[in-house]
Amino acid sequence: MVIIAKMNVVSIGVGSQVADLNSLPIRLVNLNTANEAVRSFKTEQIDSVISHWHLADMPNGMFLRKLKAAKPEMPTIAIIEAGNPQQEIEARALGVAAVICEDAGPEYVRAVVAQVLGLAAPVAIEELYAVKEI
Repeated sequence: MVIIAKMNVVSIGVGSQVADLNSLPIRLVNLNTANEAVRSFKTEQIDSVISHWHLADMPNGMFLRKLKAAKPEMPTIAIIEAGNPQQEIEARALGVAAVICEDAGPEYVRAVVAQVLGLAAPVAIEELYAVKEI
């Protein structure tokens, strides 16, 4: 099965939590640091960002703050620590499209991402091959 990617999404510092997004029609680029993400903005067309609130090189939502200041129209999703209402308040005040707790299940994460990006069920094309005996 081949999934047609409708948009490019960068995830930063999220790790395996977004691994289950493969069924969505997106091209997912997983990065570890905010600096890698900044470099990817220079070389690629990025449609959306999923970022952990606390990154090693830009703590306390600094990456999302800078991103929302530079590209306020870009749909962004913040991943926050479980049981930390202060992070959720700050993320929502920034105007992120959604906030997901880091202990959320994969089905919930997939549903939220699909809703934020306006994606319906994945569009798939099956590759069919003919075999002929000689």
